[in-house]
Amino acid sequence: MMARLLGVFLTALVTGGTADAAPRVPAQSQAQAQAQATMAPLQRAATDCFAETVMANPAAMRHARAGRWYEAAGIIGFLCRPEVDAMIRTHDRLYGHGTGGRYFKTAYTRHLGEDLARRLQPLLERKEVAAAEPPADPSANEPADKAE
Repeated sequence: MMARLLGVFLTALVTGGTADAAPRVPAQSQAQAQAQATMAPLQRAATDCFAETVMANPAAMRHARAGRWYEAAGIIGFLCRPEVDAMIRTHDRLYGHGTGGRYFKTAYTRHLGEDLARRLQPLLERKEVAAAEPPADPSANEPADKAE
């Protein structure tokens, strides 16, 4: 009886210690998480650049107001080339030569419009502006003979 109780206690002690520990993550998942963490600031920098340059360009803003995000980004895309190139080079380093260009042209640009819309939507909404002067009195513009 005592040996059995001791066995249960030792089993509980051993399994209890591992139950509190963090679950093991396969090495591939850790590498994937590290690669995503490396790419995230580069993606953010490129998207920030696209958002800022769209806002600064009247033609790009016209496309943005019409919901044509791909066209809006295309007008100013060359201005964000350093950020895009950094993202492509890092993707190539992490996943293999040639993968960065494909990533930019497919996965990144697929979500770019949504990201730009989310960031710029508050600026695109037309807002009513309060007038500093009271509305004009329509009777003030009538000729004197009609006022009688």
